Amino acid sequence: MKKITVLLWVLLTLVIAGAPLFAGGGAQSSGGTQSSGSAPRARVFRLADNQPDGYPTVLGDLAMAKYIEEKTNGAIKIEVYNNSVLGDEKTTIEQTQTGDIHFIRVGLNPLSSINPIMNALAMPFLFRDRAHMFKVLDGAIGEELLGSLQQQNLLGLCWLDAGFRNFYNSKKAIRTPADMVGLKIRVQESALMMDMIRFLGASPTPMAYAEVYPGIQNGIIDGAENNWPSYITAAHFEVAKHFTVDGHMASPEMILINTGVWNSLSDAEKKIVKDGALEGAKVERAAWLEAEVKYEKQARDSGSTITELTPAQHKLFEDALAPLYQQPAYASYADIIRRVRATN
Repeated sequence: MKKITVLLWVLLTLVIAGAPLFAGGGAQSSGGTQSSGSAPRARVFRLADNQPDGYPTVLGDLAMAKYIEEKTNGAIKIEVYNNSVLGDEKTTIEQTQTGDIHFIRVGLNPLSSINPIMNALAMPFLFRDRAHMFKVLDGAIGEELLGSLQQQNLLGLCWLDAGFRNFYNSKKAIRTPADMVGLKIRVQESALMMDMIRFLGASPTPMAYAEVYPGIQNGIIDGAENNWPSYITAAHFEVAKHFTVDGHMASPEMILINTGVWNSLSDAEKKIVKDGALEGAKVERAAWLEAEVKYEKQARDSGSTITELTPAQHKLFEDALAPLYQQPAYASYADIIRRVRATN
């Protein structure tokens, strides 16, 4: 009996000592960290974009996400939430600042509400053409502005093309600033955009992008201003048949990352994320050029009235907006504007 008792005690000791092995291996900590020898868990980040599937910026977002996942062997994954599913631009900017969203694709005008220096590149008729714009953006000035939002917990990674913006409305053809008097024009939530519309004699109405179509349809606003792709993909051509090719401003866009997320990355991961953003920008810029041709043709074929300005008419718009540069709110950008205009 004594031998049996000792044998049972030995077996019980072995069972207790071997319990973790029988349970299936090393246990995870409360934070979910896996023990050595197991595959590392992927970190999954969210990227917000307000544009629909197939839009050039969304294609750029996806190209960036694919690059980063491949180069990190799946250790970093970026899920793209487009079509405003995470909220409008104002909301998603705020959520990216707090880190609830990790990346965002957004334009200069909405960013100006948290850092007015963004207005410097959104001034009307600033860029001579697309080549001039990207010479500026891909140079020292562009790099400075990518880094200028860090106090707001955001870091710009790359610049995207968003074309040149034009006016469209449901009432009449616009050939001169006088034709805009009295029109209610939707603008992004930007003081500069509102001032620009006022200088042209119209009434600015800040409104979320998703509300523009019903806003025009229901007569809350008369029109808006945007690029060819947005005019078609948001179906604004259905309710605003008068489109004027005035190119009053370029509004380049960024992909930004929350600075807390950026600081959590290793140096090697930061390089991959930056390179991924540049790869996304390359894809987006090429897709943008194709989209402009495609959607301009679609707009012309849709029955919209497309108004091309003569040089004299175009100068009327330039002259009407020139005093905007002298306003106290924007005069502080004089040095950046000088450097932009001196860029060849």
